[in-house]
Amino acid sequence: MSSPRLKVGLYAFLVAAVFVLASYRLFRRADSAVPSKDQVLIGLMLSGLNSQHYQPEKIDDAFSKRVFDLYLKHLDNRKQFLLASDVDQLRRYQTQIDDEVKRGTHEFLDLSTKLMTDRTKEMQALYRELLAKPFDFTVDETLQTDFDKAAFPADKAAQRELWRKLLKYETLSRVSEMMDAQEKAKEAKPTGATAAPSAANTEAPTAAEPVRTPAQMEAEARKRVLKSYDEQFEDMADIDANERIAEYANTIANTYDPHTEYFAPKAKEDFDYEMTGRFEGIGATLREKDGLIYVDEIIPGSASARQGDLKKGDALLRVAQGAAEPVSIEGWRTAKAVTLIRGKKGSEVRLTVRKPDGSTKIIPIIRDVVVVDEKYAQSSVITDKGQKIGYLRLPGFYADFNDNGGRSSSDDVKKELAKLNAEGVKGVIMDLRFNGGGSLGDAVSMAGLFMESGPMVQVRDGQGRTQVLTDNDPRVQYSGPLVILVNKYSASASEILAAAIQDYKRGVIMGSTSTYGKGTVQRIFDLDEALPAELNSVKPIGSLKLTTQKFYRVNGGSTQFKGVVSDIVVPDLYSYLDQGEKESDYPLKWDEIQPARYRSWNEAPNLEKLRANSKARVATNPSFKVMDDMVKSMRKRKDESVVSLKLSAFRAEQQESKLISDRYEAAQKTTTALAFSPLAADIRAVGGDTVKVNRAARFTKGLKKDITIGEAVAVIQDEIKQ
Repeated sequence: MSSPRLKVGLYAFLVAAVFVLASYRLFRRADSAVPSKDQVLIGLMLSGLNSQHYQPEKIDDAFSKRVFDLYLKHLDNRKQFLLASDVDQLRRYQTQIDDEVKRGTHEFLDLSTKLMTDRTKEMQALYRELLAKPFDFTVDETLQTDFDKAAFPADKAAQRELWRKLLKYETLSRVSEMMDAQEKAKEAKPTGATAAPSAANTEAPTAAEPVRTPAQMEAEARKRVLKSYDEQFEDMADIDANERIAEYANTIANTYDPHTEYFAPKAKEDFDYEMTGRFEGIGATLREKDGLIYVDEIIPGSASARQGDLKKGDALLRVAQGAAEPVSIEGWRTAKAVTLIRGKKGSEVRLTVRKPDGSTKIIPIIRDVVVVDEKYAQSSVITDKGQKIGYLRLPGFYADFNDNGGRSSSDDVKKELAKLNAEGVKGVIMDLRFNGGGSLGDAVSMAGLFMESGPMVQVRDGQGRTQVLTDNDPRVQYSGPLVILVNKYSASASEILAAAIQDYKRGVIMGSTSTYGKGTVQRIFDLDEALPAELNSVKPIGSLKLTTQKFYRVNGGSTQFKGVVSDIVVPDLYSYLDQGEKESDYPLKWDEIQPARYRSWNEAPNLEKLRANSKARVATNPSFKVMDDMVKSMRKRKDESVVSLKLSAFRAEQQESKLISDRYEAAQKTTTALAFSPLAADIRAVGGDTVKVNRAARFTKGLKKDITIGEAVAVIQDEIKQ
């Protein structure tokens, strides 16, 4: 989230000056000895955090406990390496980390590194031994897959049993995938002809994966798991002291809030790294968490966005080049994983992903270039019951902060609204689902497009100074019925716009129960710039991203933690997920400040009546009913984190989920398609070029049977009647 460009250069200069002064005080020694790079990094980072973070923390025992808990979680999140006795050894440092950082040492880190190194060697021998023998999938036993609910093994016998079950589970998953693939192949070639590679949820048998007996599948699966672990442990062996201190520093930063991070010099280069590789690839950004690589964002206009199955929050397990054998990337670092995922336009990559409910899915994607136009605001007209209703999608709040003539999301939305007005629309649906935010300034001016001038958001810094950000343009670009669509992944600037619309009673916020709940501003500072000349020998040292401000609605409440609660809640496939700011480690809490002076919209919608009508429609809509059943099933599977290691039971659970998914897809097919049509202004702009016309209309292709948009249309119709 970018804050207003007010005195940014001066602010950054002052911050750097504070860092410089702090570093001089911290590292000046009587003996003039140059401190180590580790000492400089931790000391300088803490100086910055405690002088510039929105909510500085005392370096005391409470701080020490937070760092201890979070680093232990990062160190061995599956609780498969360390024994309970190892953790007891480490726990001696639980309240001493604050003292260590003050004196520039890291005994806790050193001991944890030694323990992990020793246990890693032991576990490498163990997994190779266990994978040398077949697993019996007829035994009725289970595995706890929610490692937060599990304890560290009490002894080596318990650790061996944990590893046996983990390896059995991973082997079982691969066997089940092979069985799915062979069943699908039989359906695809009843006459014995060669089957083409499937683009569905499983891998079709190919030369790399021939038809096998169950015993052969089990042997092949163990072989693949072994290869995966060998590669994972090879990567672990490559981790050097610099990477360990960087991870430790990042953990310290993370204890201030989830969005405060330390970036080592190389990590800074990879920050928000796009898998597209110069916008050519599948089009997604990644993040590492708890030993897995997760999809963080799907880039609008990309191959992934058009294919539609890959979603934010999916964990990437394996990568295959077309029909070739998949390569496991569990335990890999992002930089290495993207070398497999990226590729030339027109080539196919198959991603095996684990969905948040625990199910796995194989997603084939044809790599392509990102269509840049689809990253910007786009609109279309939906014709319903003789009425024209505008649909406007905004993927992000983009802006040109360097004044290089780039596009502004607020200006683009203003133009789209002008075109919709020219079409004579009677209502507008603005889609902010999956919009992770961006420019605060654009959020403020965009809110002003829908109402007269006034305060739109309040920004407060760590010293309690509050600035009210106002839209000063009295003109209203669009004054008719308005529905803002949101979901759990609508964050930051999206929440500011939705909150302003809600507080002014200007429109209806509709979607999941609430938005993400990120109401903070971060800035990135180059730590090297803060170092005095005598410490040049330790450069480069990296960068620090830290939270400096917090947002508040005009009604005084924060968007942080709670997000924006929808006026009309509709069933949502992501509602079963525990996603949002409140689910992260050490989030800043919700609070409120003095409200700003503002006046509500004169023609406020009758929310009570609109909500009642919507609830009645949703209750009788077959697609929403099936979606609700699907969400309940996903929630149940997610909550019941104990999985069966018996093949028949495991397959039955997978089949049950597939049946519900098939029911939903069948219900979707029977849904009446929405009548989208391109805007007359857009058709004129491309001069009859059919390729460009089709590209402009492509963004609505996957939306025609979107039942949430369909319900938004019905809400607009209700408001028109009012």
